[in-house]
Amino acid sequence: MEERFAYGLNPKKLGAVSAYLCDPASAPAEFLLTKSQYQAETGRAVERGALFFQIRQAFPPGEVTPEEANKIGYETAMRWTKGKYQFFVCTHIDKGHLHNHIYFNSTAFDCSRKFHNFIGSSFALRRLSDRVCIEHDLSVIQNPKQHSKGRFLHYGQWIGEKPPSAQQRVRLAVVEALEKKPADFAAFLRLMEEAGFAVKHGRGGVLSFLAPGQDKYTRLRASTLGDGFDPEDIRAAIAGERPIPELPEDSPAPARRVNLMIDIQQRMAQGKGPAYERWAKVYNLKQMAAALQYLQEHGLTDYDELAASTEAAVDRFHTLAGELRDTEAALSQTSRLMGATVDYAKTRPIFNGYKAARYSKKYLAEHEAELATYRAAKAAMNEILGGAKLPKMDALKKERRELSEKKKALYAEYRKAQADMRQAVAVKANIDYLLGHTDGRGNKAQER
Repeated sequence: MEERFAYGLNPKKLGAVSAYLCDPASAPAEFLLTKSQYQAETGRAVERGALFFQIRQAFPPGEVTPEEANKIGYETAMRWTKGKYQFFVCTHIDKGHLHNHIYFNSTAFDCSRKFHNFIGSSFALRRLSDRVCIEHDLSVIQNPKQHSKGRFLHYGQWIGEKPPSAQQRVRLAVVEALEKKPADFAAFLRLMEEAGFAVKHGRGGVLSFLAPGQDKYTRLRASTLGDGFDPEDIRAAIAGERPIPELPEDSPAPARRVNLMIDIQQRMAQGKGPAYERWAKVYNLKQMAAALQYLQEHGLTDYDELAASTEAAVDRFHTLAGELRDTEAALSQTSRLMGATVDYAKTRPIFNGYKAARYSKKYLAEHEAELATYRAAKAAMNEILGGAKLPKMDALKKERRELSEKKKALYAEYRKAQADMRQAVAVKANIDYLLGHTDGRGNKAQER
């Protein structure tokens, strides 16, 4: 910590500095004191994990002054840590561009928790930084390129094309081998070896490939490589029973949700105070920045395009919702028919005995529950089938399995469509509010 903090506070580089809950000059000792208090209160060791985290934030030459850059870095750090962690911001002026070094403690100031880095944190942090910059009317990088996983690259490599990962190389080699139409699975493995991949046969028939230049094997399975890359799928593709699997595209980071803006004048008329007005203005500014970021990311430069995109998102959501309801109804009916069929098969001998006993009251009293189940099962089957022939149980099981898989896939699409629709509707509502297109119904919708 002392070495890194000394670099950030180097007076030859430093143009501005600010801090929160600490003094930059004694930050290493203060950070360690917080960690000692955390260990004393919780009994958890602090030696494991990161001591602190660093954020670097840069600006184009001439766009901001050192004081403005430091203010933006402070705001970014405060919103990233939510005011729960000590941090300080060093703005450097030794390069052609101003840039911030933000250092924050990995242990919360109130000793209640530790900060754990999470998957996709770089995307979330970049989006937050972009939003703060948009709020301050500054430029942001469109479609930034990332460094490869696990290692940092120098700038010349970083701006070039990213090298493919081991999984991407295995997928591409599998597709190329299948395009050569191997006679069987053994011929497919030989083609993979000719392409430079080592083949590993594990327990239970598990197959793995080692790409040239890689250290770890990549398992041949759908959970690792995507749909269509299971060994059974590969065998089916070789036999011509299914198409060659498609190469999946990397999905972008999920967009942050945009909320509706507040009608400040209406709220003030309801008796809200000046403090609420100040908060609402900042809140609306953040929502407009989020809306602008959404428009930039989706390439929506015209209002009609935004309206059409929003309408399409709403239509897609309702279409998927209807399809999901139909699938759930069909699945429920199939499950109900299967249950009635099982009950019917179990109680049919009891009913036959009842008939053989010439509908004896004594037999009825002894088997009243089974006979009631029989009648209910027969009535349900007649209602569901409507005079049609009863399918075999294997066919019903297959149909239920297919409907369950379809429901699972539809739920994933439904949730994504719902999030896309909510965000599109919120963005359009905010743009309408800014342009003065919002009517009384829109205000009521915002209140709801």
